Amino acid sequence: MTKTASHAPVRKTAANRQPTKRVPKGRDPRVGIVSLGCPKALVDSERILSRLRAQGYEITDSYDGADVVIVNTCGFLNSAKQESLDAIGEAIAENGRVIVTGCMGGNEDSIRSVHPSVLSVTGPQQYESVVEAVNNAVPPKHDPFMDLVPPAGLKLTPRHYAYLKISEGCNHRCTFCIIPSLRGDLASRSARDVLIEAENLAKAGVKELLVISQDTSAYGLDLKHAESTWRGRKVKARMTELCDALSELGIWTRLHYVYPYPHVDEIMPLMAEGKVLPYLDIPFQHASPQVLKAMRRPANQEKVLERLRRWREAVPDLTIRSTFIVGFPGETEDDFNFLLDWLDEAQIDRAGCFKYENVDGATANNLEDHVDEDEKQDRWDRFMETQRQISEAKMERKVGTVVDVLIDEVDEDGAIGRSSADAPEIDGNVFINGDEGASLSPGDVVRVTVEAAEDYDLWGSLAPKQ
Repeated sequence: MTKTASHAPVRKTAANRQPTKRVPKGRDPRVGIVSLGCPKALVDSERILSRLRAQGYEITDSYDGADVVIVNTCGFLNSAKQESLDAIGEAIAENGRVIVTGCMGGNEDSIRSVHPSVLSVTGPQQYESVVEAVNNAVPPKHDPFMDLVPPAGLKLTPRHYAYLKISEGCNHRCTFCIIPSLRGDLASRSARDVLIEAENLAKAGVKELLVISQDTSAYGLDLKHAESTWRGRKVKARMTELCDALSELGIWTRLHYVYPYPHVDEIMPLMAEGKVLPYLDIPFQHASPQVLKAMRRPANQEKVLERLRRWREAVPDLTIRSTFIVGFPGETEDDFNFLLDWLDEAQIDRAGCFKYENVDGATANNLEDHVDEDEKQDRWDRFMETQRQISEAKMERKVGTVVDVLIDEVDEDGAIGRSSADAPEIDGNVFINGDEGASLSPGDVVRVTVEAAEDYDLWGSLAPKQ
């Protein structure tokens, strides 16, 4: 189900009130899904599909083959909202029977004003409401004595990696963000609940867990770090203890959305011991104290530089990924140059950059001195070139080293994988060309001698077995 063009608005008439669909005798009802937005939304889609599969629904990737289509929307940025509306329109045009959920679903009027023919609209995390809407549109044909869902649930990622969501919501009130209004305050899962899911994923063949939330470092704060029992012992709902327990599964654990709270220092020994991948995704957003204050973000970048230095001393192969916003209201040329200087000093390994845009409901919309769009583009270009040069130098230094690589794809030309420095979809790749690459399988973890490098990617061959 690809996203191509929006569909013209449909007037709400009696003819649009679609009856329950009758499924041809002899086959199970089929559901399609279009999942937009971040990995956290992808996990929501996986949970919805797992519940539907347990009721006997088949999952299809074809509009034509679906009896109903779910569109899981993103509502964080206005551009994401438009993409969601376009996706809903395409689903209506191609299928006609559409159920909408996700972050944008929290504002039903904004969806029905454009697409009044949708069958149902629900907000984020409202899994039962989505399942009920599907049941109403296409009743299930479920044999309650048949087990249709594996213990790990259904996944939309490849079999060898999976996102592990440890909490919902966020306690921060950044001026550019509306996540708390969409998903609420921090709500952590118990350590036992997270670890049982992770254990089932490992048993199902997952080789890499990508730990996600809105604020991974704050995990368990709302539970007062309560203990729960897993494998016969007590485990605190706290990031350090959770990571230590996850390491017992013997697979890669990668941490995303980590805020640099003081207790993040405790993760370094786990990384040094190989219990957690030496990778931290930390959303710094900016470096200028004035901009960070306007964002309502911590403005202690000198301390951050010192902590980065200490972390790299403890874990020399540590990879730091981050995201930044340029063109934030009130950002001056001096602020932006401060950011570039800080980026060069911090030597961030992987960085994404966004041009600021207003988001409905965000308090930053009301700030003064909004930056011209052409200036935003110029600053984005300069930021990305600075980061490209940093990455190019770091990649070149890896030539001649040996790295562990998790294989993602294999074809007749070779294999594509990722090192510990590379998260799927957002970072670089490691290419193993020729027959030796073609002989591998997705999910294999192999040792690779790095032979060449470009801005963000590496090329190599299988290292001799020791």
